[in-house]
Amino acid sequence: MSAIKTRFDGEAFFAALDAQRIGQGLTWRQVAKQCGVSASTLTRMSQGKLPDAQGLAALAAWAGLDTTTFLRGEDIPRPSQPEPLTMISTYLRSDPNLSPEGAVALDELIKATYARLRKQ
Repeated sequence: MSAIKTRFDGEAFFAALDAQRIGQGLTWRQVAKQCGVSASTLTRMSQGKLPDAQGLAALAAWAGLDTTTFLRGEDIPRPSQPEPLTMISTYLRSDPNLSPEGAVALDELIKATYARLRKQ
């Protein structure tokens, strides 16, 4: 039996949490309180550590994240889903906190940056 070559991308998960936090205008302490995790858990995550299973579940539920999207490895089956840029564009344009012009400007900025930085 061979070893499983799957890992959880804690950095990407933390970045997604941070985006949710910013979108809601919250501090990390407020996030911790809302999720029922300690502020030190979030501090450790910002330093690259992974939360325990209960903390992961609470944070994922708070942010509405599917934790399977943060699994990395060679043999992970992936359901068909839209490209990340499609999802970002859709979310930006449906954000009630942005004007239509602001959503377009952010969308164009993200697409240009993505095109420049993406792996070939």
